[in-house]
Amino acid sequence: MTLTTIKRRGMMLVLSSPSGAGKTTLAKRLLETDSNFTMSVSVTTRARRASEVHGKDYYFIAPSAFQEKVRRGELLEHATVFGNSYGTPREPVEEALGQGLDVLFDIDWQGTQQLKEKAREDVVSIFILPPSRLELERRLKSRGLDAADVVAQRMAKASGEISHWAEYDYVVVNDDVQAAETKIAFIVEAERLKRARQTGLSEFVRELMA
Repeated sequence: MTLTTIKRRGMMLVLSSPSGAGKTTLAKRLLETDSNFTMSVSVTTRARRASEVHGKDYYFIAPSAFQEKVRRGELLEHATVFGNSYGTPREPVEEALGQGLDVLFDIDWQGTQQLKEKAREDVVSIFILPPSRLELERRLKSRGLDAADVVAQRMAKASGEISHWAEYDYVVVNDDVQAAETKIAFIVEAERLKRARQTGLSEFVRELMA
């Protein structure tokens, strides 16, 4: 018996959450376990951290260059967070979708809204919630990336971010990373099987009926 492959258009899978809820860890695990995913690499005006690689983690550009990309319509979405601008280059995403690859986005609710305005049929959105505010604060402090005042800012901003949960297609509570990872894998598989996303179905069915 041979497996039947039907041509499919890729999806834009969005993971959003307040800082510290675990979306970056879940995104990394999805990329490691599912070879059909490619990560959307954003452009940003934020300064590069010592552990980050230009072109892999972000494309680090000057504010003037960022605004030029916005003016030319070269970004699918863009937003300003904590004084820094972030955006998604349009061209590589559209190329990947056309090739049947799925593109993973680690963006906030503002960016998700913009993606849906421009490409609703391609977007699948998941909001990651922490199990509690206490655990969210513990995670922010334990990762050691931010100073105490930045942690306080992120906690203050969390309620506003969480308030947008109902705008997402799915919500996953990340109280256990492995369990959350499994739920996301189930969502991905179901979305890939949607009839509208399987662009080769019409041709396949015509051949069956011939």
